[in-house]
Amino acid sequence: MALFLFLVIVAIVLGLIGWVVHGLGYLLIIGVVVLVVDIVLGAVRLVRRSGRRQIR
Repeated sequence: MALFLFLVIVAIVLGLIGWVVHGLGYLLIIGVVVLVVDIVLGAVRLVRRSGRRQIR
């Protein structure tokens, strides 16, 4: 969970720096990519965890 929050914060900071400082648009793109990867990894982890429960 801590890694998820850390990656979200990193993505937000990179996005803000890339948006504010003109000429550093690649940081905005990197921030968006980090955010998307983080959301995908969180969803995969959630699906894997819920799939292991046994039905009684």
